[in-house]
Amino acid sequence: MNVLIVHAHPEPTSFTAALKDTAASALAAAGHGVEVSDLYAEGFNPVAGRHDFFDAADPHRFHYQSEQLHASRTGRFSPELTREQERLMRADMFVFTFPLWWGGLPAIVKGWFDRVCAYGVAYADGKRFDQGYFVGRRAMLAITTGGTTERFSPGGSYGPIQDVLYPVRRCMLEYLGLEVIDPFVAYAAPRVDAAMRAEYLRDWEARLLAAADDRSWHARLAAARTVARQNRAAPEANAWASRK
Repeated sequence: MNVLIVHAHPEPTSFTAALKDTAASALAAAGHGVEVSDLYAEGFNPVAGRHDFFDAADPHRFHYQSEQLHASRTGRFSPELTREQERLMRADMFVFTFPLWWGGLPAIVKGWFDRVCAYGVAYADGKRFDQGYFVGRRAMLAITTGGTTERFSPGGSYGPIQDVLYPVRRCMLEYLGLEVIDPFVAYAAPRVDAAMRAEYLRDWEARLLAAADDRSWHARLAAARTVARQNRAAPEANAWASRK
């Protein structure tokens, strides 16, 4: 399997970075192809705009989805986006490693979705969920939190982590057609001792390899390739909101 790790943490010695490094080494040792988009290290710009494109479908009025569709047809995305989209298309499985900030994604990860998962590249109108471009492929989140397990419990102050992450799971990953594995969560990562961190890494490696080596998923992925190609039919001439 080809696995893309999208990593977001500004500190290379962080525990989030240890999750990324553990994933990369374990997957490679198991024979999987591994690519890493280290967003901070590579200086990824999360802000979408005209700079995403070499030229414009409409030079007079900027509509982002319409420009994404135009660039998807003409190959006129910026080099940064072309690089990330090539990584996106090669991957059978996506792994996202990041800290939970303000109950959600760090801005740089949201910007990666905004810019890289472009209209005409990663989705189109009516091409979502089971009709999505990435049907059959898998995704998994590996996150660190400052809050304890108790705070993310049903009676805790934040609520269950599944509820906290629901918008990411449903409106981003499943939206693209991905099969989503339950997240790996290193709760209270800055507060636990070295033994607990080591246990987290062992558990993470085992969870990840089980997901990547899952033969039943391999069969579903192979069976879904034709459907995914059919889903990737040319989208309509204009993005759905081009006049808004």
